[in-house]
Amino acid sequence: MNLDFHTNVFEKEKIVLGDTVEYIVRGGRHLFPLLPKAFDGIKQIGVIGWSSQGPAQAQNLRDSLEGTDIKVKVGLREDSSSIPSAEAAGFTRTNGTLGEMYQVISESDLTLLLISDAAQALNYKRIFEAIRPGTTLGLSHGFLVGYLKSIGESFPESINVIGVCPKGMGPSVRRLYEQGKEINGAGINSSFAIHQDVNGKATDYALGWSVALGSPFTFMTTLESEYKSDIFGERAILLGAVHGIVESLYHWFVQHGYSKEEAFTNSVESITGPISQLISKKGLMAVYEALNEQDKDTFRKAYSAAYHPAYEVMWEIYYEVASGNELRSVIEANKRFKKYPMGKIDGTEMWQIGEKVRAKRDPNKIPLHPVTAGVYIAAMMAQVDILKENGHPYSEIANETIIEAVDSLNPYMDFKGVAYMVDNCSTTARLGSRKWAPRFDYMLRQQTFTTLDKGTQVDEELFDDFVHSDIHQVLSVCAELRPSVDISIRG
Repeated sequence: MNLDFHTNVFEKEKIVLGDTVEYIVRGGRHLFPLLPKAFDGIKQIGVIGWSSQGPAQAQNLRDSLEGTDIKVKVGLREDSSSIPSAEAAGFTRTNGTLGEMYQVISESDLTLLLISDAAQALNYKRIFEAIRPGTTLGLSHGFLVGYLKSIGESFPESINVIGVCPKGMGPSVRRLYEQGKEINGAGINSSFAIHQDVNGKATDYALGWSVALGSPFTFMTTLESEYKSDIFGERAILLGAVHGIVESLYHWFVQHGYSKEEAFTNSVESITGPISQLISKKGLMAVYEALNEQDKDTFRKAYSAAYHPAYEVMWEIYYEVASGNELRSVIEANKRFKKYPMGKIDGTEMWQIGEKVRAKRDPNKIPLHPVTAGVYIAAMMAQVDILKENGHPYSEIANETIIEAVDSLNPYMDFKGVAYMVDNCSTTARLGSRKWAPRFDYMLRQQTFTTLDKGTQVDEELFDDFVHSDIHQVLSVCAELRPSVDISIRG
């Protein structure tokens, strides 16, 4: 994959990640005056959809472009239930910033298609008919690229097709942008991709879009690589795996004599608290190094017992995504929603216990449990290795596996529980978590914890691979590029 690009507006920066060279663009509010130049020829940006990403991106773009002659207009269905919410955010028909979606598409110079993946697949022909030749279609997810490929279709040749993909759910994108009004550099990192460039301006359009969203840094990928890593990651460590891991850990702790409150604290609270915080600030090895010698031995045993079961499930997930099977399953699931809407997942015992634990939480007394840490980091490393083996760039691997987890998703899980975290993500992500979390739960109970309970020795070769993995150097570079503040989710 060629990870170099040319921009006429922004300064690019070379970074070395593992054995590869990549280029990034640093964001910041000091770059907002460059946005009119980056969006040369664009008078209207249409934001289509108002679910997870729509509200955040529409408001961030509007705020960043304030004082310019570039309009941000939201496009929704005539009968959309989201119209009152959009109006409450200041997008109204009266001020000309809200309209019917296909009308907005037809009149916009840059159309950001942020409706659900299934809706994109269902309506792509009409969308392509509405978009004018010479304009630009923007995607924040490569799902449509994968779907069109799977059915032998393609985008109109007369338009630019670009991607800017924030590495966090919509509420994170907006919340950190708002924090950035006080502290420059707060934001969610994004990847960008150029799928079609018909006028030579696609790269600057994409980088301008990312800067306007408040991304602290923007790295390059392709939309095909993005959808594979993103959909895979949602089903793996970002949502599906972490849900399955904490479910299995909770029951393992209860079986070993812990109270239900202690089991929740040592599983969920340990991951979303000290483990995530250490990884975010100091990297994966910092978790291991924070343990005493006895706990380090326990960590190594847990890591050894969990890596291969996690890898096995993730290998299957990656194949299902790459083959198109997972994309088709999302579309079929959406067809069933009228009869069987997606339900909540926080009604089980563990999440009810979690509400009580969070209500009386003392952040200074949450344990860093070595079994929990070993299992969680083993799953992270399995995902890292699968993405590397399939040719994904290290910037994408680090963001889709580790940074998005500890800096965007896990803080919401820490604050309100897994259901809140999952149900504020896209429909595709929510479906993936529900489908694959039970697989991780069962696989870990069946293989990891039975192995751990037998006292099986450490797989020294496997652990040595972890210690010497390139991902540690990659994370050390990425740590210098992380948002300047932690996300605030209580404001």
